[in-house]
Amino acid sequence: MSLIEPPFDEMFCADGNVRPHYAQYRDWLAQWPEDEMEQKRQEADLLFRRVGITFAVYGDEAGSERLIPFDTIPRMITASEWQVLANGLRQRALALNQFLHDIYHEQHILKAGVVPADVILGNVNYQLGMVGIDLPNRVYAHIAGIDLVRHQNGAYYVLEDNLRTPSGVSYMLENRKMMMRLFPDLFATHSVAPVDHYPELLLKTLHAASPFGIGMPTVVVLTPGSFNSAYFEHAFLAQQMGVELVEGSDLFVRDGWVWMRTTSGPKRVDVIYRRIDDDFLDPLAFRSDSSLGVPGLMSVYRAGRVAIANAPGAGVADDKSIYPYVPDMIRFYLSEEPILQNVPTYLLRKPDDLKYVLDHLPELVVKEVHGSGGYGMLIGPTSSKAEIEDYRLRILAKPSDFIAQPTLALSTCPTFVESGVAPRHLDLRPFVLSGHDIVMVPGGLTRVALKEGSLVVNSSQGGGTKDTWVVDEVPSC
Repeated sequence: MSLIEPPFDEMFCADGNVRPHYAQYRDWLAQWPEDEMEQKRQEADLLFRRVGITFAVYGDEAGSERLIPFDTIPRMITASEWQVLANGLRQRALALNQFLHDIYHEQHILKAGVVPADVILGNVNYQLGMVGIDLPNRVYAHIAGIDLVRHQNGAYYVLEDNLRTPSGVSYMLENRKMMMRLFPDLFATHSVAPVDHYPELLLKTLHAASPFGIGMPTVVVLTPGSFNSAYFEHAFLAQQMGVELVEGSDLFVRDGWVWMRTTSGPKRVDVIYRRIDDDFLDPLAFRSDSSLGVPGLMSVYRAGRVAIANAPGAGVADDKSIYPYVPDMIRFYLSEEPILQNVPTYLLRKPDDLKYVLDHLPELVVKEVHGSGGYGMLIGPTSSKAEIEDYRLRILAKPSDFIAQPTLALSTCPTFVESGVAPRHLDLRPFVLSGHDIVMVPGGLTRVALKEGSLVVNSSQGGGTKDTWVVDEVPSC
């Protein structure tokens, strides 16, 4: 895996011909003048701002709210390609949940030596308070955002698993609404799989997490508040599911239950879809200085009287130091070969891997094992000598805090940028829901690096988003 070969182009074949499932759209796009496409983009920005589809960038002195740039050229995936991805995502989510149950119970995988015990038990995301707790359906990661990238050969690889509080699904849904509003004729001529039923699937998933199997349990979305970078999404999902959006101060523990303050008096809460990190959930169990959580929540949770999605401690399974072992988890728990492959990964806690990486830093991507959002990374091919040497010192100070991977030539898709239509690199985040069954809507959130040559798609680093279409199968090129 390297940047030597040209990246896979989502719309065009290697010989320059348009891929069959894009052909009709490409003909349509060729008829649109660029100034009219620019007007549509500006209209989308205006509508997104009116609705309040913004995100906050921590530490940004220029302003607290930004729009995520939206690109009007969709990313298309054929139905047969999506079926393979969906099967692989279900397999991965199932194995990860079995892994989480195991490490908090019998620890068979650690005793078998498949995953080193110190990597788990010494992990900052491993919660001792979760040991021995039995959860409905043995599900810990009810909502997973699994990031996929497409390599030069057209194959998809899993880049990382997001099992704590994965975000972005609101943009997936709003992007589709925007495309249907701006270009209704396209949906009359293309068979695009729907995604608007995601809130219904999410609510069913949360109902399945109820510890008592209640027919209509009371569900709430727990947000840290309006200053959180994903607050729009918290409010959006609560509204779409028809449940209450609450902050920690809206909930309290009494008589061994969790209650919500309402204008008609306290109401018992059965399921909490939390969008705050473990450390802030309960000041009596985690950080004592947290004002975002609910004092006593974990005691009710341990007693099996409330569900929390995702479960505390689920983050140990999406730590970048655990990621390389997921294919082994699939083999261990499911006795199957992985359908989706990992990106080859070097663990710098291993002396041989450390030596290789230090010798090849200009060629590799190096990440902090607890990092997220594109921060704390070194992208060797685009970094200066000084940046590489500074990062080398960070690695040498604590090698176990880092992993490294080849620099992937992420696939590209034509994107409407200031200079016109040009290829830009992208990834894909499908959202996998685990309850009684494992379900997902077709597609996911496509994130696109808007800067020419950039491989960083995160919105906080200047990336944008596209609508993702799963379309009917046509012969491939």
